[in-house]
Amino acid sequence: MNRSVLRKLYPKGNYFMQGDEAIAYGAIFAGCKFYAGYPITPASEIAETMARELPKVGGYYVQMEDEIGSIAAIIGASWTGLKSMTATSGPGFSLMQENIGYAIMTETPIVVVDVQRSGPSTGQATKGAQGDFFQARWGTHGDHPAIAISPSSVEECFWTTIDAFNLSEKFRMPIIILADGIIGHMREQIRIPDPEEVEVIERRLPQNEEEAKLPFGGDLIPPMPIFGRGYFTHVTGSTHKETGMRDVYTPSVHDKLVRRLHEKIEKHKKEIVKWEEKFTDDAEILVVSWGVSAKPSLCAVLRARSEGIKAGFFRLKTVHPFPSERISKLSKKVRAIIVPEMNLGQLIIEVQRFVNDDVRLIGVNKIGGVPITSEEVYNAIKEVV
Repeated sequence: MNRSVLRKLYPKGNYFMQGDEAIAYGAIFAGCKFYAGYPITPASEIAETMARELPKVGGYYVQMEDEIGSIAAIIGASWTGLKSMTATSGPGFSLMQENIGYAIMTETPIVVVDVQRSGPSTGQATKGAQGDFFQARWGTHGDHPAIAISPSSVEECFWTTIDAFNLSEKFRMPIIILADGIIGHMREQIRIPDPEEVEVIERRLPQNEEEAKLPFGGDLIPPMPIFGRGYFTHVTGSTHKETGMRDVYTPSVHDKLVRRLHEKIEKHKKEIVKWEEKFTDDAEILVVSWGVSAKPSLCAVLRARSEGIKAGFFRLKTVHPFPSERISKLSKKVRAIIVPEMNLGQLIIEVQRFVNDDVRLIGVNKIGGVPITSEEVYNAIKEVV
């Protein structure tokens, strides 16, 4: 990242922009140099912004023929050393799943933005939703780890994208940003920082020939050889040895590889998983939410507390891995948990796995492209008082 160029192009200060635009600028501040994508509502403004801005910082924008080509292109670009991103919505996210699995298996750092819209199928192309919660975790086949993070404001779109690139580079894997059509198209004032204020993590590279011989082993997170820099590296989505050479027959080879892919996330879970909580010390009713449903949830909690109701607020910033330990601990202190989300109940299933049986679980669910209101969450709180 050339800080002087960023400082000149995007001076520190307050800006008024869409969430989609903020995602694009966050990517640029994180050092993204390659974007491949296919236009799809409500994510198209990300592509438009990247097409306009990336060449200014020495980056490359390519419009592909479809979403399959898009994610294949960013995987290839990542192996040449470029931080890479694509953005899509539900139907395109479905098409990308096979190559997301390939990126996991080949330990390729990329960022995939899913600006969620109503489904199934084409659904409501211009409307927001939160129906891809489980797809972000289990969309591709096989045993695999996943990291998915979700912003709940336009300013968070900027910083969440930076976090996504840092996580991707550090752990050598694809990171999913679960945005949505409402936040993506919402306009708010955000603060663009000085580049010196932004932490940017770069992937670990091999320092010599010996380190480059084990691009898929040796260490929990191995250094990543870059194509064109003198190292011979075999990259395959098939089960492979630590050298990268294919071996689909030996059980111990597959076991060791896939367990390591999981362990590099599990052993760093405490630094990966982030959340926000308010008023949980004395809470008897806990509202758990994420993304676009979080703001009305907090408004409802504030209203309830102004009336003497002991309500607490918990927002997932990291959707996967799930903050199971914290949810489990909080559930021991409350008698009811309310889960607002723009789907027919996905996060609530994950919450249910980690709470006591005597805790009442209530979903506030809304589909059709219209956001949940604070009144609807407040009414759910009042029902359990």
